[in-house]
Amino acid sequence: MQDNGTEVTAADIARLAGVGRAAVSNWRRRHADFPKPVGGTETSPSFALTEIEDWLRKQGKVAEVSLKERVWQQIAGHPEGPVAALVHAGCVLLLLHDRPLVWLELSAHSDDRLAHALPDPLRQVLTPRFGPDRAPAVPCPTPEEFRPSVPLLRGATELAADLGARQTFEFLLARHLDANPRQYTLTPADLAELMAELAGPARSVLDPACGTGALLRAVAAKPGQELFAQDSAPELAALTALRLALRTGSTIRSAPGDSLRADAHEQLRAEAVLCHPPFNERNWGHDELAYDPRWEYGFPARTESELAWVQHALARLEEGGTAVLLMPPAVASRRSGRRIRADLLRRGALRAVIALPVGAAPPYSIPLHLWVLRRPGKAAVRPELLLVDTGRLGAEGRGGLDWAALRTAVLDAWRPFDRVGEAEERPGLSRSVPVIDLLDDDVDLAPARHLPPPAAGGGAKELTAVRERLGETLRLTADLAPPVTDEGQPARWPLTTVGELARGGALLLRTGGNGPHTRVLTDHDVLSGTAPSGTLPETGEASVLVEAGDVVVPVLGGGSVARVIDDETAGAALGRNLTLLRPDPGALDAWFVAGFLRGTANNRQASSYASTATRLDVRRLQLPRLPLDQQRRYGERFRALAAFEDALRRAGRLGEQLVRGMYDGLTDGTVAPE
Repeated sequence: MQDNGTEVTAADIARLAGVGRAAVSNWRRRHADFPKPVGGTETSPSFALTEIEDWLRKQGKVAEVSLKERVWQQIAGHPEGPVAALVHAGCVLLLLHDRPLVWLELSAHSDDRLAHALPDPLRQVLTPRFGPDRAPAVPCPTPEEFRPSVPLLRGATELAADLGARQTFEFLLARHLDANPRQYTLTPADLAELMAELAGPARSVLDPACGTGALLRAVAAKPGQELFAQDSAPELAALTALRLALRTGSTIRSAPGDSLRADAHEQLRAEAVLCHPPFNERNWGHDELAYDPRWEYGFPARTESELAWVQHALARLEEGGTAVLLMPPAVASRRSGRRIRADLLRRGALRAVIALPVGAAPPYSIPLHLWVLRRPGKAAVRPELLLVDTGRLGAEGRGGLDWAALRTAVLDAWRPFDRVGEAEERPGLSRSVPVIDLLDDDVDLAPARHLPPPAAGGGAKELTAVRERLGETLRLTADLAPPVTDEGQPARWPLTTVGELARGGALLLRTGGNGPHTRVLTDHDVLSGTAPSGTLPETGEASVLVEAGDVVVPVLGGGSVARVIDDETAGAALGRNLTLLRPDPGALDAWFVAGFLRGTANNRQASSYASTATRLDVRRLQLPRLPLDQQRRYGERFRALAAFEDALRRAGRLGEQLVRGMYDGLTDGTVAPE
């Protein structure tokens, strides 16, 4: 496959060769034949991929760049930018998906002839899929626009022969999103699925702020279904359209433009609307939209952009249709929005407010809300609002949520309420509140302020049981405290590195982050010693599954942590920012490896520092060269230390539970001060 001047950075070269950035800098200084920069800047130069690949091969530093990596580098280094490259690749993957014989015939042409011949057959695919609009979300590229993309298109379709067209596009899109985390606000897949389930099955679904299409992607397919999307960023509207077209046979109508200012679906009355709108927007169109007919429930204040999106969603629903929006918690209680909230309640449009745990979606430090709305029809609506607070189901840090428990709790509260208009009260979790009780001066809809508290820690008996378990754990912790002996001078062992051991076959080194998988060991899990709690997006790549005896090391954060995988954790997928070491048991003891990797000095010499983070180069971590029987002696001590550490964590969690329960019990009267 030809390459058309794709450029790579020093970080890309390091990934191709499996080394750190410092190694690439050393190569540039030490080797006069290292390829010269062809672009970039003096501080961040870029190099021609073909020249770099040839040089690495001559040096014996890489056997061959994989097809996946080559195609991704062509996306990242495209002269028109990665988004344009993704759109071009998506168009041709859609052509391959819908009319494989047409692509097979076209691909036999030369590059120039292929670029010239592509637009006509591509229009025959794009028009039926996306409609003959004068300003389509996915305009057909011209031959001139296609010409620099031809090597990429050939590579992408070659990759699709192994992965499939849809999986190839998902893989490339996921790599782009991972490489630009600050550029996009993503809706996690688990949250998107929950929102789609709350909306229920629908033949027509709109997302007026579609982003990368996560919400519409979660919608269950139905015969004759229509999916409508719009985004103010034209490139996101195009990526969403291609992503949905490759995934489903539904009719796709995606359009670029700001839905509030220039609604492309003004005549639409959908059965469902799903939306993750932009938060805290001051420039949402307040001045020019003062007399817009969508403001049935009141004209939103300049600071209430989210209530403008709420009313836009209701205006695009048919009677009885359901909208589910992700909202910042302040919208439920800001005084500037109380009149609109009151009218939404009086007319039965707002049906539920669901408080999510911290960490459910970006921004991860805030407990966001889901609002479930319904377009009022002729049928009378029971004047109650469902309030749900799932905050107690959360866990500290990003990626630590039990989504299965969260989904069950939310749907078990919503579905009975949706059928009969009221729900059984569950202290601390959910209740349906008469609307009249909420129509005070504040119209505060924050669920936690209206739910009865749960019994403190489960009641006095449960607190007594927690206290007893804490006592047992503290006694165990004391028993496990390791003895300390002084044996004289520091050892002077001969040392080797993880990289040398991997090259010699003594251990296997793998990195995580591929999917899809629903039981994923995250870096947070490794740092906190908890069970696998994360998920991975669909990328078309196979997950790396951990096995008992593997050693897992986080590469970000600067901490000296290594975890040996036990039988309970085995089978989980390896998450992002983790490196797996699989020792050969005939050469290395796993606990010996994990223990020495945790040495502070060892981590310090293998770490590099950026402006905002510390990154560990696992290949540079050092281990002493010791006989296997001596390794096992050290391994037993390290295993005992790990058991002591686990007991300390367990004691800390039980202590926090007891303290929190006692405070709650004393303040709500369920525990007497005596």
